[in-house]
Amino acid sequence: MPGVLAGVATAGIAWGAMAADQLKLPYIYVRPKPKEHGLSNQIEGAFEPGQKVLVIEDLISTGKSSLQVCEVLKAAGAEVVGMVSIFTYGFEIADEAFKTANIPYQSLTNYQTLISLALEKGLIAADQQNTLLNWRNDPANWTGK
Repeated sequence: MPGVLAGVATAGIAWGAMAADQLKLPYIYVRPKPKEHGLSNQIEGAFEPGQKVLVIEDLISTGKSSLQVCEVLKAAGAEVVGMVSIFTYGFEIADEAFKTANIPYQSLTNYQTLISLALEKGLIAADQQNTLLNWRNDPANWTGK
């Protein structure tokens, strides 16, 4: 069980704060880089080195920015026990990055579910489903065909 929840700036802040409130846990948030004025904090909020921290993120695509936050927390002495996100595209690059970093993550929903629901609700046609799923397989090289 984590002792602290940490939101990822900026979109993960609200979700993390809400979850921390509901779970009655302390809350912090982490910026991608230190603030350029004031106290120059990268981590806002109080926690003790060695505390178990669960990171809250809105979206995981490649995992790079999410894992950067985990590294900032670890460098500050936190024990990052995992990450929870609202949504993930399910890119293999993210799965590999989290595995390499030895940080478990769980997403509440994903791209496959989104596309299946859109098909079920008639928001997309059956032939569009394959096109959208093919995008997820290789978005950098996707041509729309």
